Amino acid sequence: MITKKFVPCIYLYHEHAVKGLNDTTVVDTDPLRLVKLYNENNADELIVFDMSSDDVSHEAALDVMKEICAVAEMDVIGAGNVKRMEDIKKILYTGCKRAVLDYEKESNIAITEEVSLKFGRDKILVSYNDPAVLKQNKELLEKYISGMVLMNPHVIRETMEVTELPFLVQINQIALNKLMEILAYKNVCGVTGNTINDNIKEILSLKELCRENNLPVISFRAAYKWSDLKLNSDGMVPVIVQDYRTLEVLMMAYMNEEAYNQTLKTGKMTYFSRSRQQLWLKGETSGHFQYVKSLTADCDMDTILAKVSQVGVACHTGARSCFFNEITKKEYEESANPLQVFEEVFNVIKDRKVHPKEGSYTNYLFDKGIDKILKKLGEEATEIVIAAKNPNANEVKYEISDFLYHMMVLMAEKDVTWEEITTELANR
Repeated sequence: MITKKFVPCIYLYHEHAVKGLNDTTVVDTDPLRLVKLYNENNADELIVFDMSSDDVSHEAALDVMKEICAVAEMDVIGAGNVKRMEDIKKILYTGCKRAVLDYEKESNIAITEEVSLKFGRDKILVSYNDPAVLKQNKELLEKYISGMVLMNPHVIRETMEVTELPFLVQINQIALNKLMEILAYKNVCGVTGNTINDNIKEILSLKELCRENNLPVISFRAAYKWSDLKLNSDGMVPVIVQDYRTLEVLMMAYMNEEAYNQTLKTGKMTYFSRSRQQLWLKGETSGHFQYVKSLTADCDMDTILAKVSQVGVACHTGARSCFFNEITKKEYEESANPLQVFEEVFNVIKDRKVHPKEGSYTNYLFDKGIDKILKKLGEEATEIVIAAKNPNANEVKYEISDFLYHMMVLMAEKDVTWEEITTELANR
C-alpha cells in the first residue's frame, strides 16, 4: 500500500500566506513562520501555491518560495502561475522538489511532455478538479507524470476508475476521523489543504491512528531496539551530533530509553539532561531544533552518531558548535574538504564586497560591475579550453582555479551561495 502523507499548504498572495485559493484573508504576513511551525510538527511535504496575478508579483513569489525551500525540513512542491516551460524551470530552481501543472488550463496540458522530458517524470505533478480531464489525457499522464493533486475531494472514486497514479487530496473542511476513510483508498498518497493547516499539531496523533488502521506513514523505523545498545554506568548512551551537510561536529549529549524513543517518534533530537535530571528536547526553549537525518550506532553499540539539520546554533553559548576551546594545534592545510575551501574563499570575496580594501583585485571587479565580471569569466573559460590542449595537466588546474575564483565573484554579485549550487547539483 502507498505510504500516506500529511501535507500542509501555503497559499502565497502578495508575499503573504492567505487562507485559500478563493480567500485572500491573511493568515500570516511571514510565510516562513508557517514553515517553522510545519517543521516542528512533522509535516511530510509542503505545497506552496503562487496566487500572483502579474509578472512582478510572480517574481516576488518565487523569491519567497526560494526562502521557504531553504528552511523547510520537508520536500516542497511548487504550484500556480505556470504558463510555459520556463515557469516550471523557475519553480524547480527555487529548490522545490516537484512542480505542478494545472490541468484546468489547456496550456498546461500542452507542455506536459516537454517539461517531463526536460526535468524528469518524477519532478512533475498535475492538479485537477474533474476526472474527465484525466480520462481525456490518460496516456499522457501515465507516460509523463509521477502523481497528482486532486482539488475536489468528492471525486476520489471517479479518479481511481481512470488511473492508478498516486494522488494527494486537498481537503479544506472535514472531521479528522473522516480522514482515515479517505486515506484508506489505495491510490490516495496523502491529504493536503486547510484541514491539515488547521490541525498541524495533530499530525503525530493522526499518524498513530493510521498505524492502528494498518495504513503506512512516514516515520523513523529503528533497526535496533534500545535493549540492543550497550549502556554506560548511568543507563545512558552518549550521542555525538554532526551537521549532515558539512559533517561539522556540533555537540555531544546523552540519551536514556525515553529520549531515544521520543527522538524516533518526533524526528527531533531529544536527550536526557544529567544536570536537570529530565528529558530535554533540543530547541524547545531556544527554537534551535535538531531535525534527524540519520542515527548510527558504532561498532561496540555503545555510542550513537546523529547527523542532523541544525536550526540556528548548537551551543548554549551562541556558538555554532560546542567545540571551540582549542587546546593545541599543529599547522596544516585544511584542503581535504573541497566545499570548506570553496566556502572560505567565497567568504573572503563576500567580505571584500561589504568591506572594500584598497588595491584589491576583487574590489576592482565589483567596482567595474557585472559586464567586467562576465568578460573576465568568459576569458577564463577560454583559457581552460586552450590549456586543455596542453599535455601538461597542471596548466588546466591553474586555469580552472582562476575560473572558479571569477565564478565566485559572480556568485557574490548575484547573491548565489555554494549551498544553493551544491543542492541544485544534488537534485539533478
